[in-house]
Amino acid sequence: MIASMLRIVARAAVMLAFSHYSIAAEPIRFALIEPLSGPFANIGTGALHSLQADFDRINTEGGVLGRPLELIPFDNKSSPQETGLQVQAAIDQGIRYIIQGAGSNNGHAVNDAVAKYNSRNPAQPILYLNHGALDPALTTEKCQFWSFRFVPHGHMIMAALTEAVARNRKIKRVYLINQDYVWGQSVAKDAREMLTAKRPDIQIIGEDLHPLGKVKDFAPYVAKVRAAQADAVITGNWGNDLALLIKAANDARLAIDVYAPLSSLQGAPTMIGEAGADRVRGVMFWHANLDNNALLDYAMAFKAKYKEDWFWLPHRLLPDMVAAAMKQVGSTDPLGGDGA
Repeated sequence: MIASMLRIVARAAVMLAFSHYSIAAEPIRFALIEPLSGPFANIGTGALHSLQADFDRINTEGGVLGRPLELIPFDNKSSPQETGLQVQAAIDQGIRYIIQGAGSNNGHAVNDAVAKYNSRNPAQPILYLNHGALDPALTTEKCQFWSFRFVPHGHMIMAALTEAVARNRKIKRVYLINQDYVWGQSVAKDAREMLTAKRPDIQIIGEDLHPLGKVKDFAPYVAKVRAAQADAVITGNWGNDLALLIKAANDARLAIDVYAPLSSLQGAPTMIGEAGADRVRGVMFWHANLDNNALLDYAMAFKAKYKEDWFWLPHRLLPDMVAAAMKQVGSTDPLGGDGA
């Protein structure tokens, strides 16, 4: 009888230990909502690979509070409407961390959906982790408690870029080409205002806003730049919209300075090639040619695995900072309480 009781107790202890292990090993899930199809799929896929590499690194080091990080991709097709649907899909799966970065229009959709949901569900809040949506409004007039940005906003980026333009005394005439949505409109507005303050002698001699991700041939835009006799182009374009613009300029043999803050994103550097040397300038958070580069080995290992360049520093900062915050407060709850 005593032996039977001991066996039952031992069995119960094993089951309890297994149950505790299972709970402890349950992953901390993050939804990545990015364009994984359509004209900006290379940007979304690059973010997926880059973030996954860092999640894997953290997991090999023991995860966070004994639990692994899990990245779950959702395709928003670069549509704000689809982004809102994917936020809801993530919430329906019980995911409480939303990562997004490609497109400030999609960033606004996430920001609004998170604010609305949290106002109705204060006991189970979700957190928006922004690794690339640059519209300043997201951390100014649309700023909210449940949103955290890991990149400088557009005004900061444009302050650096227009400073570089202003220092180039050869530039007298500037043409603006931008995508017709919140980020592109912000770039155009900042270029006008900041250059007027820094170099009032510079003329904005042309401006175009074009549909986001719809233009297949930028030759007509390049022809307008040539006809206007511009010394430089300022463009907030990214992804294929920038790569195709640079390709059209190269094809037309238009030797002109191009100031493009997001010129390091996937696709553009390869298409720019040698023709962009000393001519295309951007604003970068990290580069392989930095001196005393602590992340170079990591970047090279990433390239060997994914056949892509690693360059977007926020993809490193975001997982590291979130993991460090969870460890510091001893909780995986977005508010840092006792929740799961």
